[in-house]
Amino acid sequence: QVQLVESGGGLVQPGGSLRLSCAASGSISSLNVMCWYRQAPGKQRELVAAIISGGSTNYADSVKGRFTISRDNSKKTVYLQMNSLKPEDTAVYYCNYRPIPGVGYWGQGTQVTVSS
Repeated sequence: QVQLVESGGGLVQPGGSLRLSCAASGSISSLNVMCWYRQAPGKQRELVAAIISGGSTNYADSVKGRFTISRDNSKKTVYLQMNSLKPEDTAVYYCNYRPIPGVGYWGQGTQVTVSS
């Protein structure tokens, strides 16, 4: 079993920055992918960024150049640095861990609100 705890969300003005963290506990596979998803009100959950255990990353077009995903395997933690935030980035952000192969686990989510 794996537990994921997100932190770092909050209210920020447009153009500001936030750093989200997701700490994993439990049995973590050495080969895995960790992702950040987000879900805005009335919209489907969408993939924001992903990073595999080897370090390769992938981003949604809407966040490329503004968001950076990283991980510290020794701390079992994944981060999402969000810069130049826009009102359309407002959503609940969810962390997802998936062993390869295997099924994924979700965190409880953290609210990010971008507003003046």
